[in-house]
Amino acid sequence: QVQLVESGGGLEQAGGSLRLSCVASGIIFSIDAMRWYRQAPGKQRELVAAITSGGTTTYADSVKGRFTISRDNAKNTVSLQMNSLKPEDTAVYYCNADLNTVVLGRRNYWGQGTQVTVSS
Repeated sequence: QVQLVESGGGLEQAGGSLRLSCVASGIIFSIDAMRWYRQAPGKQRELVAAITSGGTTTYADSVKGRFTISRDNAKNTVSLQMNSLKPEDTAVYYCNADLNTVVLGRRNYWGQGTQVTVSS
């Protein structure tokens, strides 16, 4: 079964740091783009950061200079290093990826989400 599993969320004070990780498991040929989204209570899910298979990155304006997305293609993982956290970064963070799988071909997958809470 192909799935994305996140880890690393938690409670942090403003100005602190957290690192999120996501691993893709199952029979996977390759992984195209990988992304992190977040959804705060009462708000729409928004794209936080994305990274292509070649390593090109994009960020939401709200996290530029504070968050860094990276990936390890050998381990099928994507990470999000979050520094200088702000209370407005509080949200459930979701991993998302375009996976090329044996059974279903190319599909988009979501992780289950991990809670990040930043206290002021």
